[in-house]
Amino acid sequence: LQKSLNETFGADKYSEARKEVLTNMFSRPMQMALYFCTGVLEDETLFRHYALNVPFYTHFTSPIRRYADIIVHRLLSASLGASPPIKMEKEAIQRQADHSNDRKMASKRVQELSADLFFSIFVRVR
Repeated sequence: LQKSLNETFGADKYSEARKEVLTNMFSRPMQMALYFCTGVLEDETLFRHYALNVPFYTHFTSPIRRYADIIVHRLLSASLGASPPIKMEKEAIQRQADHSNDRKMASKRVQELSADLFFSIFVRVR
């Protein structure tokens, strides 16, 4: 796929712009990762990572970036016995996960609309 895309991009002065546009268009349909509390879901198949083909998966970034990642760090640390359990009910964790997912989706939508706007301006200018 990458070889095919590179051939499509070409080598002229607009190749980098084509690369940006096509990469953006190809990545949009991918399903976004969602935060959830495993204690409220009964279907363990929802815990798997499709692309990595692993049955149980968790992901987080640096805990200085997002509150949801701080919660993941704390839960993982507690599950490994490195710290005491966090004092949140699973329903409260799920509410926080839902809120984080809502904010992430809203942010992604604004990012997409901004990219669409600037792409429209780029096309009009060219």
